[in-house]
Amino acid sequence: MKYYSTNKQADPVSFTEATIKGQAPDKGLYFPEYIPQVDRELIEHIDQYSNEEIAYRVISPYVGAEIPEAVLRKIVSETVNFPIPLVQVNDRISSLELFHGPTLAFKDIGARFMSRCLAAALSGQAAQSGQTIKSGQTVKSGQTTVTVLVATSGDTGGAVANGFYGVEGVDVVILYPSGKVSPVQEKQLTTLGGNIHALEVLGTFDDCQAMVKAAFADQELTSQRFLTSANSINVARWLPQQFYYFFAYKQWKDKTNPPVISVPSGNFGNICAGILAMQSGLPISHFIAACNVNDIVSDYLETQELKPKKAVPTLSNAMDVGNPSNFVRILEIFQHRFPELKSCLSACTITDQETEATIKEVLEKYQYLTDPHGAVGFLALERYLQEHKDKKGIFLETAHPVKFPEAVERITGEPVALPDTVKEIMNREKKSQVIGPEFDQLKSYLLQ
Repeated sequence: MKYYSTNKQADPVSFTEATIKGQAPDKGLYFPEYIPQVDRELIEHIDQYSNEEIAYRVISPYVGAEIPEAVLRKIVSETVNFPIPLVQVNDRISSLELFHGPTLAFKDIGARFMSRCLAAALSGQAAQSGQTIKSGQTVKSGQTTVTVLVATSGDTGGAVANGFYGVEGVDVVILYPSGKVSPVQEKQLTTLGGNIHALEVLGTFDDCQAMVKAAFADQELTSQRFLTSANSINVARWLPQQFYYFFAYKQWKDKTNPPVISVPSGNFGNICAGILAMQSGLPISHFIAACNVNDIVSDYLETQELKPKKAVPTLSNAMDVGNPSNFVRILEIFQHRFPELKSCLSACTITDQETEATIKEVLEKYQYLTDPHGAVGFLALERYLQEHKDKKGIFLETAHPVKFPEAVERITGEPVALPDTVKEIMNREKKSQVIGPEFDQLKSYLLQ
């Protein structure tokens, strides 16, 4: 499998090279040269397969011979070794709980998979280790050459920090917007130390993301530090997010009536992976991009014009993205054919007031507690089902409510019980460096 740039101005690369580079040199995103079709036997008898076997079969065509089968199976096993249950909330809506991993958020899957793939490349287990990736830079076994540079609006930072902590040959630099992530999220990305470095940016997530993109485009910087990205722009972060859509279908009882799936959407990597799974043969009826007021994709589906705008802070802060990077991949899946895209994807905009009301109502009516992102997904799905009486659906509960304690407790009037892992983290000392939202400050830090 080769990967091409969505900007079409760079040479195709292997899976390992795409993982190491992160972003194409022409500033495009890497995309597989074709979409592999899932074995029909796997779909028809999915109940009979373990999650590890399902995940291996899904990802194997994207990796090809880059990573030996035994190594890839071990990577997959370590990626999905926690529960991902489908929980029925009412007679038409179920919740896919993606918060049972080590950092209590859906991004654990992608971060764990990518960190292990990168470790395999640096240790010589992947086929492409030892090759020259950029002029004057070579990846060699045991050599500390890679700096993972990542912007986070909340959960990515903690998941990447946990996934890469202690990985030999990798330094991680995480940019996050000061005061715009929850206390639990901040502790998860600022307290590990070691090879994990947190930069607290006096700006927005979009500022953080712009700084990261500028770093990759800066020739002076990239000539001195080998940079890669662990955001969902990286194929090794993005592609494994397909796994849990297959796990959801495995648990879906009515296989003759595939589910509608509502995905809380910010940077659009998660829903893009789901749409990729659908295009590869997974039975899904329809996708809903559940957006907060940062809803440029909702506008696009109405106007066919994609107009980035400044992000607005909301309760569902991980979705506060005014220029979603991964939407270009959704366009690529459909080869920029708007009617085909529109038939598979719709969008719904949910305000903070509606989010608050939904958290409270779902708890009171169904005794189910959502986080703000899950509430956006629930309400968007509920509205869609009101118009499609013959359908049932799933919303993605992307993070544990404990990651947003102030909002959830204020809305419900009840304390959120802290899992033991969170209690331990909250007592750790925060370690971060404050910088302004200007690229020059990031560049100076990286060159020191």
